Amino acid sequence: MPQPIEVRKVPILSVTDASGMAELIEKDVFRADDVIAVIGKTEGNGGVNDYTRILADHAFRGVLIEKGTRSKDDVAQIPLAWSGGTDGILSPHATIFAHVPEDAAPKSAEPRLSVGFAMSEQIRPEDIGRVAMVKKVADGVKLAMERAGITDPKDVHYVQTKTPLLVLDTINDAKSRGKSVFTEETGYSMDVSNGTAALGIAVALGEIEMPTDEQIMKDLSLYSSVASCSSGVELDRAQIVVAGNVRGIGGRYRIGHSVMEDALDFKGVWRAIRNAGLEDLPEDRVDPALLRGRLVNVFLKCEADPSGHVRGRRNIMLDDSDVHWHRAIKAAVGGVAAAVTGDPAIFVSVAAVHQGPSGGGPVIAIVDLA
Repeated sequence: MPQPIEVRKVPILSVTDASGMAELIEKDVFRADDVIAVIGKTEGNGGVNDYTRILADHAFRGVLIEKGTRSKDDVAQIPLAWSGGTDGILSPHATIFAHVPEDAAPKSAEPRLSVGFAMSEQIRPEDIGRVAMVKKVADGVKLAMERAGITDPKDVHYVQTKTPLLVLDTINDAKSRGKSVFTEETGYSMDVSNGTAALGIAVALGEIEMPTDEQIMKDLSLYSSVASCSSGVELDRAQIVVAGNVRGIGGRYRIGHSVMEDALDFKGVWRAIRNAGLEDLPEDRVDPALLRGRLVNVFLKCEADPSGHVRGRRNIMLDDSDVHWHRAIKAAVGGVAAAVTGDPAIFVSVAAVHQGPSGGGPVIAIVDLA
């Protein structure tokens, strides 16, 4: 049975800081043993060799071990999805999801936030960018939905995944077994892993039919509107967090989503916040002051438009040899979204192929209705 959820955002004050979560545990906001997922932004380069993700992972798991009763092996199974790179004004932070006792949460028959998680089957190097990975992610999403108590895919508003990418060792491993890989460019494999995971989400939620190998990273009309996919070197399977709304579960929080049609679509962020339950906000006026502390966080995916244009104006992100487009678009969209929320501690991640419309991306919002 799903349980009510407590969700809080805390700052990360240094590369190995997890004091924000420790303080919440000490104040009995939730117990260490009830933490079920963490989704956060770290301050590294966001690339293949961004080890700030591993440092944050170690710090947060250390707090859960120190302040809880779960074993090290049990804590290792908790999904901690770290997205590296806080370019521009983005600020390092973590959003923590925890179960709370039913008698400690407000009662409500209205839809309230529920979260489920799962780990997929092992994703081999040769699976990345191919239907084999799509199927494994889709199976994991369905399991996470079941654990969240969500039966209707339309009630799912956010799926965060963390999947493996390719490095020289895993490429060589595949070759040693007579297998080929989608790409031998390790940096590009991040985009490929993200995009393949997104198609798995879209299949699981009925947004698309099962694609072919030839459509992956090619047919940009195929996408999920709720997928937020990251990849890294720290795992060999898909770590999956599904968040949606369930009636009768109780609690203070509700989740919703929309999409940014392009990098300047600030109204897409506002639409997601209204969709999450703040329907008293005006449709035609965006003002952070109207949020009045009711927004917990927003989660966005973005990418440089493959056409090299935004609203008819040319940009050089995809041609820039000094700054990779990942960093440029993250900073740009981070600034746009932070202007809407009034808070630069927001989750903005890149490599959004198959995640929202091409050149744009999904926006997910969690609000506090208490």
